[in-house]
Amino acid sequence: MKITGKIISALALSLCLTISPIISSAESQGWYIKKNGHNRPVLPKDEEYISDYNAYYIDPTLSDTSERKVIYLTFDAGYENGNVSRILDVLKKHDVPATFFILDNIVLKNTDVVLRMTNEGHTVGNHTKNHKDMTKLTAEEMNRNLTDLEKIYTEKTGLTLSRFFRFPEGRFSEETLCTAKEMGYTTVFWSFAYADWDNSKQPDLAKAKKKILDNTHNGEIILLHPTSATNAAILDDLITEWQSMGYTFGRLQDFCGN
Repeated sequence: MKITGKIISALALSLCLTISPIISSAESQGWYIKKNGHNRPVLPKDEEYISDYNAYYIDPTLSDTSERKVIYLTFDAGYENGNVSRILDVLKKHDVPATFFILDNIVLKNTDVVLRMTNEGHTVGNHTKNHKDMTKLTAEEMNRNLTDLEKIYTEKTGLTLSRFFRFPEGRFSEETLCTAKEMGYTTVFWSFAYADWDNSKQPDLAKAKKKILDNTHNGEIILLHPTSATNAAILDDLITEWQSMGYTFGRLQDFCGN
């Protein structure tokens, strides 16, 4: 049997490939967590396995009754439309850290904005090169998609991308979680998100702020899109309100050690 370079590369991706060489869309599921007001959302039993693959949706070291109250701000940033910079302005004003999961577009076209993220103390994570559904790729293709973004990030910024990863659209499977773990990534889902991504249908400011505050909970990993005009307009008030509620703002590294 002739061993090709492709086979060698595939074997290097570890047991994920031997378990399931093709990551099929039939195994795909979309991340969803039911809101629970000011209480921490409960992970469905059939998704508890994510912890086996170095994946988190909330800070597991905290509880509803913990004295220490922490929120983790995360943003999925595919491009810059002016609002990403506005978000950064607010974070800088309050000296609040966040994690930005990026695509190739923003680092290629707005390298200065991405460099600003790191220069101002934020973490930059991998959201894949081009926002494809990872469950429709082979493990080798998924590996290449993530490493391509790593290379682009380093070429444009001279820096190394963090080992935090978020699936595009929250679509994942057990095999893709395995691949991410084998690549050394910590997968980050979320315990709160809302419909903020459509720039042509932006939420009402007051309603959006109320929805976010009404569902604030301890250890929350909140997903926001920084291209949202609504988010850019309300973030200043949100941070002030969160602080008045006794919350501080943590880094993902604080509890997962990446």
